Amino acid sequence: MKRLFALAGLLAAACVGAAALPAGTEDEMRARIAPVGTSCMETDDVCGDVAAAPVRPPETVAEAAVPLTGEQIYDRFCFACHATGVGNAPLLHDAEQWAPRVAKGMDVMLQTSMTGMGAMPPKGTCMACSEEEMVAAIEYLIGG
Repeated sequence: MKRLFALAGLLAAACVGAAALPAGTEDEMRARIAPVGTSCMETDDVCGDVAAAPVRPPETVAEAAVPLTGEQIYDRFCFACHATGVGNAPLLHDAEQWAPRVAKGMDVMLQTSMTGMGAMPPKGTCMACSEEEMVAAIEYLIGG
């Protein structure tokens, strides 16, 4: 039993020694995991030490970001199915597979990409993509 306690003591001492952090590290960690903001009622004059700001809807990702190219959208969202043909997805740049879809026109292809079809979810999971970005993705997929 004494050996067990001695071993536990050695392990605890090793852990304490290994857990020693450079000065200021704990404060930096606390700052990184601190809450981003606080909640206030619109009628509050003061929220904590900060005066209540006027309420404004947040920007969407699409508004704040630079539009993605068709290739970027394909590389992030479309490749898993369109590189392998999962769920009968037409392959990237395969003119024969894309021909029946292209014949229906860009408006139909855009509508299908926006709402989804078969195994393809709406927007191919790129929920922040605009219609213009989806057109760019379609044009990239068909090789245009």
